[in-house]
Amino acid sequence: MGYNIIAVLGLGKTRVKFYIQPSSNIPPATQLYDQIVFAISAGHYGTGEQLPSSRQLAAWTGLHRNTVNKVFYQLKQTGLVESRGGSGIYVRPQSPSGSDLSSQIHTMIDHMVRTGHPLPQVRDQVLRELDWRIQCSARVIVTSGREDIGVGQVMSMELTEALHTNVPMVPLEDLPAAIATMQAALVVTNGFWIERVRQALAGSKVRMLPLEIYNYAPEMARIMELPAGSRVGVVSISAGVLRMAESMIHSRRGEEILVLTALPQDTYRLQSLVSMAHLVLVGTTGFEAVHQAIAATKQQRLRPVELWRCPFYIAPEAIEMLRRELGLPQT
Repeated sequence: MGYNIIAVLGLGKTRVKFYIQPSSNIPPATQLYDQIVFAISAGHYGTGEQLPSSRQLAAWTGLHRNTVNKVFYQLKQTGLVESRGGSGIYVRPQSPSGSDLSSQIHTMIDHMVRTGHPLPQVRDQVLRELDWRIQCSARVIVTSGREDIGVGQVMSMELTEALHTNVPMVPLEDLPAAIATMQAALVVTNGFWIERVRQALAGSKVRMLPLEIYNYAPEMARIMELPAGSRVGVVSISAGVLRMAESMIHSRRGEEILVLTALPQDTYRLQSLVSMAHLVLVGTTGFEAVHQAIAATKQQRLRPVELWRCPFYIAPEAIEMLRRELGLPQT
């Protein structure tokens, strides 16, 4: 069965497309999962927005409905989405939103009073919550699973630089032991790890905050300009980022573009990538390794390689939200 390019309309900030690359080494279900998680984590789907139905996604992608339903099940397991009374799958709220603080406080208090809580009880509970959050904010930790330790390292480096304080990375598997001696802490992660982090923190006094990731809109716009037959290289210390990038590029260009990926420490693969690619995308980590690979393969290339340095993994607005959470001055 063939797979088709499909367009999903009206999803948050930008139009989102899904594409299943049949010749990819990434299984079709994983491609769809990665693309949906990226769309949610990068804010293309807002909180409370409904995902396309399994019937729609099956018709658009050529995947069997059972396969799509398995992807939905995986998404529910991560805590990113939820079922609502048989009406469909919706993006699950992860954090409060809105800019009118006074209105939010009034709405919250009105709701609590209407549901039977006396005002003195509301006051005590709110003060306890605020005190707990302030205590947690004194210590910030990044976490990700060992199977993609690189993405945790990227987040740790970006937050350390943005917040001007050390933000250590603790592997998810080590998190329960690490927080056992802590009175309070704030653990940040991305959309891929939400449910596993929530389970690891169960019963502790530690708070979790998922951070929205960068949407790569300028990079995707450049990829859309490339002529068919172009080769795009992606370099990252995160295997998960490489997999996601391959799925997302194919979701926009299908088989028109050949995607090459490499870890910066894989010298042979990296040199092969820069020798072949017309455009190379690299994050802040691995940039020096790419430059060295370009210099080492200068004689092998017929044309200069276009190099794009992606400035973020964490969305800038997510970092600003974290700064507010920590009580730091806004940039």
